[in-house]
Amino acid sequence: MPASALMNVMMKAARKAGRSLARDFGEVEQLQVSIKGPANFVTAADHRAEDIIFEELSRAREGYGFLMEERGHVEGPDKTHRWIVDPLDGTTNFLHGIPMFAISIALEREGEIVAGLIYNPAMNEMYTAEKGKGAFLNDHRIRVAARRLLADAVVVTGIPHRGRPGHQRFLAECRRVMAEVAGVRRFGSAALDLAWIAAGRFDIFWERGIKAWDMAAGILIVREAGGIVTDPEGGQAMLESGTILAANPVLHRAFRKLVSTDG
Repeated sequence: MPASALMNVMMKAARKAGRSLARDFGEVEQLQVSIKGPANFVTAADHRAEDIIFEELSRAREGYGFLMEERGHVEGPDKTHRWIVDPLDGTTNFLHGIPMFAISIALEREGEIVAGLIYNPAMNEMYTAEKGKGAFLNDHRIRVAARRLLADAVVVTGIPHRGRPGHQRFLAECRRVMAEVAGVRRFGSAALDLAWIAAGRFDIFWERGIKAWDMAAGILIVREAGGIVTDPEGGQAMLESGTILAANPVLHRAFRKLVSTDG
């Protein structure tokens, strides 16, 4: 299916920012000998990518607002549209030379996500979706996996690291999950976790305490791939609450019983 004018705008911005990140990623290995250097370098790479995306999208769609990881809220004259952008999801992976990081761009129209893109420049994988048009990896249609049993499911999640709350809750939930599923993974990029759910590589994704820009694009991509995305209690305010559960319809129902407070 040929990309729409809107998706072409998003893809152009992502590819341009992706080229910048790929160049910087190539330099990371050389910086590992420095204690201070790599972290500062990655911060600069993050800002460069965000600047590129901001400039490209602002030029293509004048007046749209933004919610961005570094800039925060940027109001525009057009109050009905907002870009939600993470220029580098998976910063720790990037810092360590692990090629699991992504650019995430979503467009919200009157409070509803209508387009989403997740791009991993290291693997040249571009996941896209527009509302009602399906989900794609590069030019190929993708669907969530069809597994129906928790015992067959591979689950991906985020583990609260140093400085983040929720360690005890996560450990309690993880114990329940580990007893029921085929495997648990932690890849370090919520955006790619959702993209891989849409592509059928993972079966279930759940996480608490993440940001709107980590998940906005992935929510639509998973839904357009046939999946269900809510919070673990079945609510729809994921962008506000920072909690998310994504899976195919059968596994979503089963998994909620393991991690929801009302399960």
